[in-house]
Amino acid sequence: MSRYIEIKTHPILFLLYLEWILLFIVALTELLPDPVDKLPRLSLLNLFCVGSLFILGLKLPQVGRIDKLVYTLVEISIILAASIVGGIRLFPVLYLILTLRSCLIFGKGKCLAIMVLAFVLFLVTLIYRFQTFTFPLRPAVPERLEFILLGFAMFFGLVLVFLFLLVNAVLSERQSREELALANAELRKYALKIEDMATLQERNRIARDIHDSLGHSLTALNLQIETALKLWRSHPTKAEYFLGEAKRLGSTALREVRESVSKLRSDPLEGRDLQEAIAHLIQSFHSTTGVLPNCSIYLLNSIPAELKVSIYRILQEALTNICKHAQATHVEIQIMTTSTDIYLIIDDNGKGFNLKQNTTGFGLQGMRERTQSLGGQLEIQTSLRQGCRITASFPLLIGNC
Repeated sequence: MSRYIEIKTHPILFLLYLEWILLFIVALTELLPDPVDKLPRLSLLNLFCVGSLFILGLKLPQVGRIDKLVYTLVEISIILAASIVGGIRLFPVLYLILTLRSCLIFGKGKCLAIMVLAFVLFLVTLIYRFQTFTFPLRPAVPERLEFILLGFAMFFGLVLVFLFLLVNAVLSERQSREELALANAELRKYALKIEDMATLQERNRIARDIHDSLGHSLTALNLQIETALKLWRSHPTKAEYFLGEAKRLGSTALREVRESVSKLRSDPLEGRDLQEAIAHLIQSFHSTTGVLPNCSIYLLNSIPAELKVSIYRILQEALTNICKHAQATHVEIQIMTTSTDIYLIIDDNGKGFNLKQNTTGFGLQGMRERTQSLGGQLEIQTSLRQGCRITASFPLLIGNC
């Protein structure tokens, strides 16, 4: 890492360009003839000092207290040499540049100290010029000149304060933007991690479902076919029975494949409204288990698309769990809206489970994540041999934000 701030990495480029313009004006005034005696005036010392300040501005010390201190002392020495020894005309501009650069090098506290020092040195130079009569214009009334000098000193002090506040405000705004950019980068990084974790978790879940359901069905199907082949000549009636079982298992496996593919679709509703999609779920559940769920849907308000998808996925997962584990003979589904919320309630009279021992299941975890991502809440009430009730509530305003 470089110890100096170069032109390409300068915090505020327009201030650097402003320095160059001011130094150019200072140098130009030294080349112009004196307005009092009309004689050409060229101070090699002053031009050397202006050139030195220009070169110093190309690289500002970024780290190291000694580097910054030496840099500032060199600047002050050059400015004093040009102001007192060389008698440069626009010496206040040099103190402005000193204050500006100190704001870029130091913190607010040290920059304020250097600003006060610059003002004191300006007063010393001004008094020295006044006492030695180096001003090009000499008014006829010295008392009047004192008031003019006092007003000029006050004005210069206000300019220093304004410059100090302006530069620090710009630097603070720049720092805030950099911190915000870093925070956004961190958020994007965490979002990608969460997305990768969610993707991996969903893949593991689907792999587990395929292993538990489709793998079992295909294994049983293979056994049925092998048995039918062995009995085909000696006991054709039994072989026909095993073939029928194999056909049933094949249909089950095909249905499970379709369910797995359906869970992977980005648009599970496939352009249908929520009622039609739920009716299809209920019909599929009925054809699989022989149990026809009782469904009541009361929608008083329109539902955002993201809420429809979440409700469909949660209901799909709940019915899948009931089909696999609950051994229920009665299922009740309710979807209702109020002026501010929407509720999904799924009841079954199955064997239930111990909620404390099933908190890490992919199904329940997925339902919680879907609910919480939309600002909702998921409540599960169950116990052994007492059935299960799942209640998901969502604020309707979440879709309009």
